[in-house]
Amino acid sequence: MHHAAPPPLTLPVRAILPWAAFFGILMLILLYFVGAEGGTAAVFSGEGVHEWVHDGRHLLGFPCH
Repeated sequence: MHHAAPPPLTLPVRAILPWAAFFGILMLILLYFVGAEGGTAAVFSGEGVHEWVHDGRHLLGFPCH
């Protein structure tokens, strides 16, 4: 008794592209805040953002002090 294999799942690129773009932009924003915020190109004044992402900076290898 042989069972037929289920058909492969297909996912069109058009369905993935908006989500890939969204997450790509989100990751770039996150990388900015972890890697550059608090320096010369800071968007927010003070050290608040730097303190929130301080451990992430070290984990990703960014120097900060």
